[in-house]
Amino acid sequence: MSLRVFLELVEIKAKTASVLPFILGACYSWYNYHSIHPGLLLLFFIAMFIFNMSVDIMDNYNDYHHAIDTDNYREKTNIIGRENLSLQLVFGLMCGMIALSALIGIGISAIVGWPLLVMGFVCYFVGIFYSSGPKPLSSLPLGELFSGPTMGFMITLICIYINTYQVFTWNWTSLGQVVLISLPNTLWISNLMLANNICDLAEDESNQRYTLVHYLGKERALHFFGIMNLAAIIGLIAAVFVGIAPWTVLLSLLALPVIIKQVRLFWQKQVKKETFSCAIKILAIGAASQALSYLIYMPFV
Repeated sequence: MSLRVFLELVEIKAKTASVLPFILGACYSWYNYHSIHPGLLLLFFIAMFIFNMSVDIMDNYNDYHHAIDTDNYREKTNIIGRENLSLQLVFGLMCGMIALSALIGIGISAIVGWPLLVMGFVCYFVGIFYSSGPKPLSSLPLGELFSGPTMGFMITLICIYINTYQVFTWNWTSLGQVVLISLPNTLWISNLMLANNICDLAEDESNQRYTLVHYLGKERALHFFGIMNLAAIIGLIAAVFVGIAPWTVLLSLLALPVIIKQVRLFWQKQVKKETFSCAIKILAIGAASQALSYLIYMPFV
């Protein structure tokens, strides 16, 4: 398996969906708690990144097995069939990466405590059953509901907890603040899934995958895509006004014209190879500007 094929198998282009919530969690920990544990943070990043890659391998592996449209989707679209990859190799790679990430996570939890085990279990449960089982979450109108909160909220929460485990208080106020600070990422990641399902509507229906777009219809789904982008911006502004983000985060609004442009482009055309990148760009630009605007505040501390 070449490096190019491996990177496509693990869908490396979509990894901003996990990296940016991680960066945000580190920024939030520094700003609100003045606490960072670089060693533990690095270990968590490695475990998170490996598991994220394994989930995407699993997604491709299960889609290959569950495909009804064998002539077109399984043999020409799915990377396993298109590149004639060994199923045994793909399965072994997937299981090995899941096991390695789990071992690292268990090691971190031995230091920071059992809450990490609970949060990790939730992430692994959603990640595995996202594309596995008789009714995978990705084939139901639940993909957006699980993908955004699991990656946008849970990764940020875990990162914050690892950095602040000595002082973090488990109450509704603390959790509510994390919900608010992670809301833009959560909605943008859900929109990534929504945009993917909008582009793949016909292909999904031909393989009996009835996603949220199937029930909403393409026109309503496109409106929903715009509404979630608006809600993400409102959440970003609200975090500053309630005091859990520095005023410099408002500078991230400079990215608003780019986000609006990408939304309009996606509204005009929904073709996977041409405009799905609009959702990726919105997530990358929006989340990166949020994290960068935190870092701009550092000289003021």
